[in-house]
Amino acid sequence: MQHIRTLAYYTLLEARRTRLPWLLGVALAVLVALAFFAAELAVIESTRLWLSVYAAGARWIAVFIVCAHVLGSITREFNDKGIDALLALDLPRPHFILGKLAGFLAIGTLVALAACVPLVLATAPAALLQWGLALTLELAVMAAFSLFCVMAFAQFIPAAALVLAFYVLARTLSAIQLISAHPVSGGDTLSHMAGRYLVDALALVMPALDRWPQTAWLIDAPASWLSLAMLSMQAALYVALLAGAAMVDFQRRNF
Repeated sequence: MQHIRTLAYYTLLEARRTRLPWLLGVALAVLVALAFFAAELAVIESTRLWLSVYAAGARWIAVFIVCAHVLGSITREFNDKGIDALLALDLPRPHFILGKLAGFLAIGTLVALAACVPLVLATAPAALLQWGLALTLELAVMAAFSLFCVMAFAQFIPAAALVLAFYVLARTLSAIQLISAHPVSGGDTLSHMAGRYLVDALALVMPALDRWPQTAWLIDAPASWLSLAMLSMQAALYVALLAGAAMVDFQRRNF
């Protein structure tokens, strides 16, 4: 556990020294200004519009910053031969994955907390708590997936492309599944049936991220705590599976 705690601490220290907090602060400040500008253009329901614009933008900003940091941090380790130096010490390879993952999960939690700060005075505490928890779970899954991708490819560009494709598909898969289930025409063709089965198979193994931190929780009514518990279990399962896959891939590599 000492190895894992040390790696997690230095992962957090790396995020601070690479000015990640400043980048997050500037991005959220710009988003708040844009949300206020959009709200000023509204004739009615300006607060609802402000919440909608900010909540939707904050999700993308948080996911982008966390995933980019994970990919950049591990890519830097490969390029600078930092992983080689660590493995030359008495450090088991699974401890490296767990230590880095623990640090990235802590970073995701802090990013989600920062994203919730502008909403403190604009929404109910229970709704904000649920939205912030769901955002933390979403960032945990994306951080684990980013770690798996960059460990598998050891390069920034292909890993980033796969992470982006995964996130966009996870955010739109429910809509794609609904469209494929109710086609306007050609629903009985072989190609449509094959595509529908493929979409249904993907929906079984991928998280439906469009249902996680929902803006409606902040505007209309909070979600049920049971649904938050289900999301927590799903996130824990995905993070555990992705961490295990990263360990298996890292274990077979020769350095």
